[in-house]
Amino acid sequence: MGTARSKHPGKGFRTLLGAACLMTLPGLALSQDTSSDEEILREGANTGPKMQLRLPDPELQLPLDDLRKFTEVFSRIKEAYVEEVDDRQLLESAIKGMLADLDPHSTYLAPQEYEELEESTTGEFGGLGIEVGMEDGFVKVIAPIDDTPAHKAGVQAGDLIIKLGDQPVKGLSLEEAVTLMRGEPGTILTLTIMRQSESAPIEIDVERDIIKVTSVKSRLLENGYGYVRITQFQAETGSEFSAAIENLMAENDGTLDGLILDVRNNPGGILQASVEAADALLDEGLVVYTEGRIPSSRLRFSATPGDITNGTPVVVLINGGSASASEILAGALQDHGRAVIMGTQSFGKGSVQTVIPLDETHAIKMTTARYFTPDGRSIQARGIRPDIEVRPAQLTEFDGQPFFTEADLSGHLENGDAEESRAADRSSADDQRSAIDLDFQLRSALNLLKGLTILGQQQRGGDQE
Repeated sequence: MGTARSKHPGKGFRTLLGAACLMTLPGLALSQDTSSDEEILREGANTGPKMQLRLPDPELQLPLDDLRKFTEVFSRIKEAYVEEVDDRQLLESAIKGMLADLDPHSTYLAPQEYEELEESTTGEFGGLGIEVGMEDGFVKVIAPIDDTPAHKAGVQAGDLIIKLGDQPVKGLSLEEAVTLMRGEPGTILTLTIMRQSESAPIEIDVERDIIKVTSVKSRLLENGYGYVRITQFQAETGSEFSAAIENLMAENDGTLDGLILDVRNNPGGILQASVEAADALLDEGLVVYTEGRIPSSRLRFSATPGDITNGTPVVVLINGGSASASEILAGALQDHGRAVIMGTQSFGKGSVQTVIPLDETHAIKMTTARYFTPDGRSIQARGIRPDIEVRPAQLTEFDGQPFFTEADLSGHLENGDAEESRAADRSSADDQRSAIDLDFQLRSALNLLKGLTILGQQQRGGDQE
């Protein structure tokens, strides 16, 4: 194995893809293959990027009778409702209703929701630190973000929030619920939660804080074996991921025997960042493609030449909290046979939402496409199935009597390389006390990589004989 090689994608645009949303913004992108000459994005004066929704003219022509019905209802409400209603409020409610009936991810963004959505892509915002969606009228936790108040308080992926403080969640929109979660740092919000493992609702107090998300963390687990965790996909995650791998290789004499990529409880984020992460480990080929009704929603993202690890074996850890952009990354590496996917089935969000600004402060977030893995798989409501299913397990230290060994026998023969043996024993003891022993899935991934390394060495040795 040689030293790491950097990949630097060219300028283009980026797309935010999360468990709750996807957003088109200007920024970095990898090479795209598209047969359409439609303008995908255009800059609006002081309104940010806009998608060209060029629907056929018949699609834009509403029946006159339906328009009359709408204006009639509007007039009746204005005239006879028990309280006076603001025109703007009525129109915004109508827009919300149109989008809400489409699917759980399409919605209207008023100024506050629009601002909060943009904040969430920068990696710093105020709140609890959870990625959420809607399920049966309740707020479902897709994943708590690492090292945030919600994560530290014990909120878990899959939890259903039924009350925010004294406010029942039923009847609220997702945006309204998110607004209630936001607040001044230091204030406490009580979450009433239904959890599958509990027979009755539980309450968890979470102290709000400024959420500063570090999207990439890395370390050497043992000599030769690197670990990179991506908590969510932000604007700079792709480059940070490549840099993390390069640093791990530099710490290990320029090579790695194996790499564990952990995207458990990663709710998604910016599409291009997940494509860049996949590109770092792929030498070529399709990463992901999207399909929608309009030409500008049909995109193809391909890897650029060069694998920065030079073929190092990779294990990707996923679980039910791995959604959207995480699933794109895992699916691409799985389809290309570049990594072994381990853990449990992922969340299964395979739709693409585009945020379309209406003016400087208002926007709509609308599902515009589905995405597919390189082999044409749609993971919508199915998720990525791991190659090796490993469920979480609670590990406890064995407190029984240790086995006697040859070294315990009186008068045993000394090893010819006693000092090296003792050093290896100390290293092994340190490994046993490491944090990976508390994470069964992580330990399983490391053991698999060790097995692959040994097998590779044996095969190379056999070829040389």
